[in-house]
Formats: sequence, C-alpha cells, structure tokens
Amino acid sequence: MTFPDPPIAFDRMLIMGNGGAGKTWLASRIGEQLHHPVVHLDDMHWEPGRYGVARDRALRDEMVKTAAERDVWVMEGVYGQLANMVLSRTTILVWIDLPEEECSANIQERGIQGGESQTQFDCLLNWVAEYRSRTNNWNSFETHARLFSVFSRPKFQLSSREAVTDFADRLSTSIDEAADERAHISE
Repeated sequence: MTFPDPPIAFDRMLIMGNGGAGKTWLASRIGEQLHHPVVHLDDMHWEPGRYGVARDRALRDEMVKTAAERDVWVMEGVYGQLANMVLSRTTILVWIDLPEEECSANIQERGIQGGESQTQFDCLLNWVAEYRSRTNNWNSFETHARLFSVFSRPKFQLSSREAVTDFADRLSTSIDEAADERAHISE
C-alpha cells in the first residue's frame, strides 16, 4: 500500500462504507494523526439528541457544504448522497467494504447507543445486513461502488478489518517519515 504525499493528498479525506464498518474509528485515528477535524455525517443527518429523527434536508445539506469548504478535514459516513456532494472537494477517498456479518457483529459489540430503542437497534442491524441487496438507494454497496469508480484521485478500498488497521498504521508511519524528511531538509 503506497500513499501519496501526505501534506497534499490527505487534506480532505472521505471515508465511506456500511454501518458498523469502522468508519468512525478510522476517521478519529486519522484525524488525530493528521491534526484534522473529523466530520461525522451522522451528526449532520440526524437531529441532535433525537435518535432516528432526520434533520431538515436543506439545513443538513448546507451544513455538509460548509464543512466541505474547510481546507482540511476527515469526513466519514454511510450517506452516499452526502458523499457525492463533497466528492469534488475530496483529495483522497477510502471505502471500507467489509462483509455485512462483520459490520453487524461490530454494531452488536458496541450495543445500543444514543438513546435508540431495542426496536431501532434491531432495525439498524437489519438495515446493515441489506447493504449489498439495496438498489436505487444512496446508502448502499451499489452507490459506494459507483462513487469509488468515478473518483479519479487517490483512493483505497479496504475489504478486511486487517486492511483497515494496516491502512491506519501505514498512514501513521508515512506521516512520521514525511515529517522526519521535512525536518531533515530544514536543518
């Protein structure tokens, strides 16, 4: 896995994938490594403190556009429509494409969150399990594959938990090496 020049390519990273794929974990880790703000599309899609209640679309879209206008960020989410809105500003794309069983297991391991009910939790598990079978849906394998295929800048498709961890580890090493190189040049 070879990375492009971190100071340029990693300015605006978009991480997409199914629910439970590990997008938030990877975005948080990379945001910390790069010292970039992390943007969670869930926070823009849902009303604050009201699990399962979607925010007004016009307001949500404006919030996403405003976040995308920043110079640097790591943005993550399942929302293909929102990913499509920021793709032209994205400098590197990461698609975490894990099997649905792994995504469901990750969600079960983290348990009920943010005020969701058992019924909502069960619906989320069903929704995650249908990732590859959903058609004509922005939040699907089909849409993520299309967005990934048309993206012409650096991109990575990570298809196992090991690949996700390896990506984060190698990026950290690449960033450290680039910083060491810059420090050596400026001496």
